[in-house]
Amino acid sequence: MTSFLAFAKLCQKVEASSGSLEKIDLVAAFLADLDEAELPVACSFVMGTLFSPSLNLVVGVGPSILYEALARACGCPAGQISDMLRATGDPGLVAAGIVEKRRPLGFAAFLGAEALSLTDVYERFVAIARASGRRSQEIKVKNLQFLFSQAGSLEALYIARLAMEDMRIGVGEGGVRDAVARAFAGNGADVEMVERAYNLTNDMGLVAVNARRGTLSQLSVMINHPIKMMLAQLGESIAAALEEIGTAAIEWKYDGARVQIHKDGDSVRVFSRRLENVTASLPEMVQAAKQITAKSAILDGEAVAIGKDGRPMAFQEILKRFRRKYNIEKLAAQIPLRLFLFDLIYLDGRSLTDLPLRERRALLEKIANPNLLADQVLSDSVQKAEEIYRQALDAGHEGLILKNPSSVYAPGKRGKNWLKIKPVMETLDLVVIGAKWGEGRRASFLGSYRLGCQDQATGKLLDVGWVATGFSDEALAELTDMFRELIVVEKGMEVEIKPTVIFEVAYEEIQKSPNYSSGYALRFPRMVAVRDDKSLEEADSLERVISLYRGQRGRSNSA
Repeated sequence: MTSFLAFAKLCQKVEASSGSLEKIDLVAAFLADLDEAELPVACSFVMGTLFSPSLNLVVGVGPSILYEALARACGCPAGQISDMLRATGDPGLVAAGIVEKRRPLGFAAFLGAEALSLTDVYERFVAIARASGRRSQEIKVKNLQFLFSQAGSLEALYIARLAMEDMRIGVGEGGVRDAVARAFAGNGADVEMVERAYNLTNDMGLVAVNARRGTLSQLSVMINHPIKMMLAQLGESIAAALEEIGTAAIEWKYDGARVQIHKDGDSVRVFSRRLENVTASLPEMVQAAKQITAKSAILDGEAVAIGKDGRPMAFQEILKRFRRKYNIEKLAAQIPLRLFLFDLIYLDGRSLTDLPLRERRALLEKIANPNLLADQVLSDSVQKAEEIYRQALDAGHEGLILKNPSSVYAPGKRGKNWLKIKPVMETLDLVVIGAKWGEGRRASFLGSYRLGCQDQATGKLLDVGWVATGFSDEALAELTDMFRELIVVEKGMEVEIKPTVIFEVAYEEIQKSPNYSSGYALRFPRMVAVRDDKSLEEADSLERVISLYRGQRGRSNSA
């Protein structure tokens, strides 16, 4: 049985390493020595996640729960925690420091209890996630209190970071993918096989177990395991897209939010683009899926909020539906959703990902009510495509998707088989990593937000400045409520935010700037939308920022 201290020491080494290859080697060596039951836990923990999406568990620990548990476990006043937090800006370092100085010592020191194991910590987090009802917060605190009371300072550092699902060691999905491939290369695993298996199952632990067994090729799409959705690439123009594809399946690009629906008999689960279970928030999607005649199916589509005028409502209105946990019926009456299905991924026990789009569409038409289907026209005519494009825009939608009828369904891939055409406005998808409290009438709101892009070489988020425009007072109130639970550190007027939310931001220009860790800043940034439908991995990279900077005003690649 592997101790949690051994895992913590691995994380310490990985965090201290500056090279991605060295990080991968360290993780690979650790994974190779684990028992099969420990592999899924370690893979998730390294990525800073706690559970497979198929488990439908959310840890639900905010800073207040974390610090209450620390205070109880270590007998320290809340003021001491606040002081250390202001000094370090890292909940993990705060936990390590407090455990190092705790008085009295944990029961383990007196009773000679066994060291925490990797699975001990995982099982405590499962108990935390499953806590419900009026006493749920107390249950969460007590389980964390137990962990901190048994932990040494290094263990406490990574327990706290796991609780916040922010490991800060610079290893994401790509790093763990490569580490799994390296750890089990002797069993026939390689990066391509691991990536394929992960895209089909969205479960790195399951992938690692099968890599160890040498059975990666047997993994496929599974009902109730949400898979990464196939994505479209921005096309240059309708004419260029049709020249690339030839005869295309032409569909509207709906102004909605992507959904993946899993129907298993009478059971229906609905997942967002980020593969979060949003079933309870979207009863219309569940009712629509029950009209599907297949016994089991995985369907790909778009949820669109339809206003009283029959036109799509603003994207932010749709996201209110995805976030809502209470009074769902009331909000559903105000913001009704309609489902448009355009793809079929799995049908009655069989994966359809390797079938061409034309065959998947034909099967979808056999099992779905025609009212649920997105319109599709097969044509190689630029004139016809432009006509459909104008119709989509006139109806209030974003534009077109032109798809290759021969293309397979490629989970998580963005390529030329699906090309989107829409009016061009250059934007960046950036992670919110901090905020400032407003002034005057906006003093009770978080009024400006610090933005970060991903450095793919290190896995770190680098700041590219602040955005403070594009918000109404109503939007700021909603954002403040949302981010209040994500505040990790508060220093005067500024707060550090747990990096989970993505803003789509428009700007006038990208400039070089020594004031930000990315080396770049946005001139006149404006918030366009909160992209709750996008995962952290889909945020734009530093490389994209540099590419856009170089493309401005004819700058050379050496600029």
